[in-house]
Amino acid sequence: MSEASEEAKWYVVHTYSGYENKVKADIEKTIENRHLEDQILEVTVPLQDVVEMKNGVKKQVSKKMFPGYVLLNMIMNDATWYVVRNTRGVTGFVGPGSKPVPLTEAEMRPLGIKAPEIEIDMETGENVKVVSGAWEGTVGTIKAINKAKQTITIDVEIFGRATAVEIDFVDIQKLN
Repeated sequence: MSEASEEAKWYVVHTYSGYENKVKADIEKTIENRHLEDQILEVTVPLQDVVEMKNGVKKQVSKKMFPGYVLLNMIMNDATWYVVRNTRGVTGFVGPGSKPVPLTEAEMRPLGIKAPEIEIDMETGENVKVVSGAWEGTVGTIKAINKAKQTITIDVEIFGRATAVEIDFVDIQKLN
């Protein structure tokens, strides 16, 4: 995995209604012109297929999941912020004040947007430390590995009992 994709996060920009595809096209053109391909990795307008009834006829159409919003996978810095923020039709990034807030893994999953798959060199029975999230600082033994969900299961002691807890690959570190 390249360093760029590790730093890149998904951000949401608000656009004028109906300008989503124009904003996407304009940002992609600017990326090409300014050679920002390694900093703004993907621009997307999430669509979902729905069935509409028109004049008694069922028709499958793609509709915008979030009218008025465009998602960007990018490395946030002054240059990329400026390019996106000053694209015609963009009213701003989603976040408090002028500080863009990236989407979390949990927010991205229902959108069908997945972070790159993480390969771990761990096996059941090995000890790991949780390095972030609700169980940060917890040490446990891997009981199960779910590559599809990108999680491991460890036992955590809660109220004197061992309880199975699912932890994301990104939140663990192997203990030597």
